[in-house]
Amino acid sequence: MRKTARCLTTTLLLSVCALACTAPTGRSVTECIAPAAPGGGWDFTCRSVGRVLSELGLVDGTVQVTNIPGAGGGIALAHTVTQRGRDRHLLVAASPSTTLSLSQERFGDLTERSVRWVAAIGSEVGALAVRSDAPWQTLTELMEYWRSDPGAITVSGGSTVASQDHMKVMLVAREAGIAPRAVRYIPFDGGGEALTAMLGGFVDVFSGEISEMAGQIEAGAVRVIAVLSPERLGGDLAGIPTARESGYDVEWITWRGFYVPAEIADSTYERWVDALTRLESSPEWGAVRAANRLQPFFVAGDDFTRFVNGQIEEFRSISREIGLIQ
Repeated sequence: MRKTARCLTTTLLLSVCALACTAPTGRSVTECIAPAAPGGGWDFTCRSVGRVLSELGLVDGTVQVTNIPGAGGGIALAHTVTQRGRDRHLLVAASPSTTLSLSQERFGDLTERSVRWVAAIGSEVGALAVRSDAPWQTLTELMEYWRSDPGAITVSGGSTVASQDHMKVMLVAREAGIAPRAVRYIPFDGGGEALTAMLGGFVDVFSGEISEMAGQIEAGAVRVIAVLSPERLGGDLAGIPTARESGYDVEWITWRGFYVPAEIADSTYERWVDALTRLESSPEWGAVRAANRLQPFFVAGDDFTRFVNGQIEEFRSISREIGLIQ
């Protein structure tokens, strides 16, 4: 694992060198980095939060969104650490995919202490979906078919192998008696690309979050066969059963939040904490959250740092349990 981590560090740094020549310098515009291609959860986080920050006057002008896909968020993290360490105008979107990769040391020498954790401003639940014309109406039907032929099903997700979207489906597979390592998972740079692959018939199942497929649900293009929540969601999603109802004791709550460069001044860090605290309590953010089926979830500042550290330890334990790390 250590040798792999060192190789990954080299790869990340080479990728960052390629980005450095185009990185904004000497500017005061606020930037939010989405560590994936457009269309996924990190992209949504940057664009929605950036818009409300601008509307409320919590930043000067508009927020520029920059997509830096690669290595499940690793390229964006390395870029932040090596090129933007003192950039007081920079936010970077994060989620449990970030903390899961850190728990498995997938970013080489970069750790949770390489950045400063600002806040989580909402959450959603993991979900598994198939095309609307797929032969499986329920999670039980899918898993029975899958058990009969473990190599017959392919799954797409918007994060790397052994990261968030992969972990969700491996946990469900384990509950169904399918070896987690037998899961045929195909990673994409963002949930938008992963969902498109399923809709195009290239894979059978999409592992992601509800917000990533909201438009396709409304269009009738996908069938969500399970949400990985403690209880059913409300509104027009109330008819979707939880995985637990189907006999698979798996939950996955995806928080949406941000980190900033580690070398910024404490006063700048506190201003970011204050800005996101004010955003989270605003009616404007409440409307965005409701429209995109996000749940209230807010942790900021030192409390968020402690939360992140605790989640990394928890994910490290789970990763060992299912054989992803030693």
